[in-house]
Amino acid sequence: MSGEEAPVWRPSVTPTRAVVTRDSRPRLPRHVVLRHDPARDRWLILVPERVLIPEPTAVVLLQEADGQRTVAEIAAHLAQTYAADAAVIEADAIEMFQDMSDRGFLTLVSEG
Repeated sequence: MSGEEAPVWRPSVTPTRAVVTRDSRPRLPRHVVLRHDPARDRWLILVPERVLIPEPTAVVLLQEADGQRTVAEIAAHLAQTYAADAAVIEADAIEMFQDMSDRGFLTLVSEG
């Protein structure tokens, strides 16, 4: 060895993270399916080689995530439906949608 350090590989492109905001329009991508299992009476999120069991609140949010409505619109609708605080629902929705987006289980639809 000549004492020189081996070059360190660095990606030429920095990956970007989609950031969920109140104006984001979330939806499930094609490879993710929300399905009810009637035999066990529970909801499942099916992704390639995985099955996730969402909490009831997550199911309600995912059923509303159609890529058409914004997170703020979803929160307002659920606040009216459940007589709850829209700001609390919106904050919870952003947190959950961000986690799912980071894992590749949610897509944000761009306008245009």
